[in-house]
Amino acid sequence: MMNSAVLNVFTRAVSGLLVALALATVTGCGGGGAGTEALPNTGTVTSSNYNGPSPKTEDVQLFKLNVWDNLVGSNRCGSCHGTGGQSPQFVRSDNINSAYEAANTVVNLNEPSESTMVQKVGGGHNCWLSSPQACADTITQYITRWAGGSTGEVQRVVLQSVTDLQDPGETLTLSDDSSDYSALYDLFTGPAKCSRCHSQDSTGQKQSPYFADTSQATRAANLAMAYDAAKSKIDVNSPELSRFYIRLKNESHNCWTDCDSDAQAILDLIVALAGSLETTALPDGTISSKLSPKLADGTPASSGGRYESNVIAKWEFKTGDGTIAYDTSGVEPAINLNLIGDVSWVGGWGISLNGGKAQGTTASSKKVHDLIKTTGEYSVEAWVAPGNVTQEGPAVIVNYGGSDIRRNFTIGQTMYNYDYLHRSSTTGLNGDPALSTPDGDEVLQATLQHVVATFSPSAGRKLYVNGRLIDEPDPSSPGNLVDWNDTYALVMGSEPSGANVWQGTIRMVAIHNRALTAEQIENNYDVGVGQKFYLLFNISEHIDLPESYIVFEVSQFDSYSYLFNAPFFISLDSNVTPENISIGGMRIGINGEEAKAGQAFTNLLVDELDSAYYTPEQGEQLSNVGTIIGLKSGPDNDQFFLIFDELNGETGVVSDPGDKADHLAIDIADSPQPRIGVRNFGEISASMAKLTGVTPEVVNSQFDNFSEFERSMPADDNALSFVPSHPVAITQLAILYCDALINDTSLRDGVFDSGLFSGADFSGPDKNTLIDNLYDAFIGNGFEFQPENADVEDAVGTLVDNLAADCAGSCNSTQTANVVKGACAAVLGSATMMVQ
Repeated sequence: MMNSAVLNVFTRAVSGLLVALALATVTGCGGGGAGTEALPNTGTVTSSNYNGPSPKTEDVQLFKLNVWDNLVGSNRCGSCHGTGGQSPQFVRSDNINSAYEAANTVVNLNEPSESTMVQKVGGGHNCWLSSPQACADTITQYITRWAGGSTGEVQRVVLQSVTDLQDPGETLTLSDDSSDYSALYDLFTGPAKCSRCHSQDSTGQKQSPYFADTSQATRAANLAMAYDAAKSKIDVNSPELSRFYIRLKNESHNCWTDCDSDAQAILDLIVALAGSLETTALPDGTISSKLSPKLADGTPASSGGRYESNVIAKWEFKTGDGTIAYDTSGVEPAINLNLIGDVSWVGGWGISLNGGKAQGTTASSKKVHDLIKTTGEYSVEAWVAPGNVTQEGPAVIVNYGGSDIRRNFTIGQTMYNYDYLHRSSTTGLNGDPALSTPDGDEVLQATLQHVVATFSPSAGRKLYVNGRLIDEPDPSSPGNLVDWNDTYALVMGSEPSGANVWQGTIRMVAIHNRALTAEQIENNYDVGVGQKFYLLFNISEHIDLPESYIVFEVSQFDSYSYLFNAPFFISLDSNVTPENISIGGMRIGINGEEAKAGQAFTNLLVDELDSAYYTPEQGEQLSNVGTIIGLKSGPDNDQFFLIFDELNGETGVVSDPGDKADHLAIDIADSPQPRIGVRNFGEISASMAKLTGVTPEVVNSQFDNFSEFERSMPADDNALSFVPSHPVAITQLAILYCDALINDTSLRDGVFDSGLFSGADFSGPDKNTLIDNLYDAFIGNGFEFQPENADVEDAVGTLVDNLAADCAGSCNSTQTANVVKGACAAVLGSATMMVQ
């Protein structure tokens, strides 16, 4: 008998992955499109005195306090769904018990976000904000609190069979040639069209994505940047589903003549573009799964289970466009943040701060003061990805302050440290002295991290990173909050003045008016951040077992990529148990071809899928790692499948077989980890800059598309995630640093013997001089785990011989510089820098 498998799952955030530059959904100067019925109010709850019968049960009282009181006002739902109004009358004011009965027909207390009430408002029905998503999230919070809140319990996720099974067929894919976008670009940048808003040099309401950018020095540069921003809005396989077309045709968004004809003009150009592309198809002999559903059609992986009983403000950054980030805590007044300056939306929920800030008003921010003062304790929780490890100030991440020297609290960054400034009766008005993570531990990394700062009068300040308490004593005794100021503003990304700018990505921030416990913080870290789905890849025809799938947890990691995590095998037929089924090498395909990067499972070797590891409820885990796959046409359009080197004894055609690793059928929590790590991109660049004296800005300027190169570098410090493409990118970066070093005479003379560059004879002592210079500058002497000079002489000496082979005796100055650059890059980009 066929049925659905029920999995007990804690969804985990995968930290240590690179967060790229932001690209958001299409928007424009004028806000939302047609179909949103906005009520004339900014969101303040209108009070209503209830004089009807008393609540019959405690649950009715909970409904009143959490839902009815917040929605009864005429500026919310009361004008339509009140007494004598439209059915269901869930905010009727004559009898709270009758309102309770009506509300139960439109809510889902087990899954509040799936409530009819939430779905209706999320679709644009009488939202009191400019973002239906924000209204839906706020009502979800109301219903969640009625249901008892989230207590961190394990959520039950039900996997459903994929009924529309399709093979990966011939697919059209956008090319990398930006000239393909020329016709659309010319249309969008015409007078009074999209470039009014969607260009970085817009004089109006500047908004990302910049698919009509005119800010660069040349047309080619403008076209390249605009095309990169536009790709996810173009569906060449189904042009009528392109976001550009739908935005005008269905949503009447900022049309320049009339929406039908403007949308048709866009559609015609997309059809023409599609007609110019060649299809891609898998080679004969490829073993592949069926197509999975598209991302948004996958099975939602529960992101519930967070502890939020005392949340007073929360930003999840789901809106994806516009200039406001909404507080969806459901606690009034909402501290909605205005996005000011260089702030852009990140796909998969988040904002990227590149010199701008997100700031609330002092009036709405006052609730933080008032609600925290009532308890005398609080927690600030954030999922952040610092843009680099060189920021100082401290650079302000989350701040409740009034000036550069006055604050109630701040979470900031000083290079590798998180800093927690907090005003109390025992600290200064600026929150000094700060509680900081230890210098030598390098806790802060340029990667996605969960950071929590807590304060209570009994325990003082504490800092947690990725669920772990940073064991550093508070330099001040706890004190109390008697000196807090209620006229300050909640700001992210800088001080209110714009000073102490922080660069990076913020995925979520929550403020609690209680100090979270270590267990609650670990729970919230385990739950993770962002929207996640299970994608099911059917392999039944290859293993002759019904309803058989390989399942990945997948999320849009940022505006440029997807995260594929922790694959497992399962059959949704509860009577099936696999026996002696082998899997050798697995790759992820997207839009008809193998993904060009991020293939972390090519070495996977499963000797036997069988009953020793398999259970009908949880299946059998294949791997406990995750990987990043580049986004192509966006989550609404991209289609995924799997390719296998070998499956159930059948050998397939693949691009690069690789060396197979042993099967891991173990619990993630018990997985052994390497005792060494590798530096991630931010650390690599900072290390090379420190060793050479060349600033990162000099090197970054050499790239036409630096963000694309950045994504080819290691994303985290896990040695298991280091793949063959990483050394190529590291070598390229090392060459650029060495080139800049050698072209700057003052920097060069600080590393190399100046006599080398007048013409060196590398067949003699000049070779040893060069190697000694590199060893002293980049490796050092006396370190226990570094290579000996003699070992370096052997390896680098052979390279120098090869590089100087064309010199007839002494090399000329140009040849000398090239030899030195090559040797410099080899040592600078070697494992002595990478391993930590």
